[in-house]
Amino acid sequence: MRCVSTEPFFLADCRARLAFDLLSNTWNAVVLWALRHGPRRPGELREHIGGISQKVLTETLRRLEFNGLVARRAYAGSPPRVEYELTALGRTLLDPIEKFGAWAFDHGDEVMAAQDRSTSPSPATSDEPSTHRPGSSA
Repeated sequence: MRCVSTEPFFLADCRARLAFDLLSNTWNAVVLWALRHGPRRPGELREHIGGISQKVLTETLRRLEFNGLVARRAYAGSPPRVEYELTALGRTLLDPIEKFGAWAFDHGDEVMAAQDRSTSPSPATSDEPSTHRPGSSA
């Protein structure tokens, strides 16, 4: 990570933190990926993505536009129409999104198994304290 700091934490203005913030929103990467083949109208995006409400899509597109990742183009006519497309900056995120998606494909089963282990009751669920200590062989 390229945060210029001697401190052991990420500062609020750290650029790595900025990138994580951009991709931490569930829908940002999904919408960016859905726009990778060219401009789309909001209705087309909703159909292509599935599971996203109109309100959330609108909020996501506005956020991506605010950050310079998506451009909005309005066309006059009756009815007027709007399209969204990736900017050059937005296109630079496609490779990291693809890599992150490949990682999820390769390791998703492991993550889900860990989640299952964490939420499943363990076989030794009695009121008695466990005699097993971390690092011991028993």
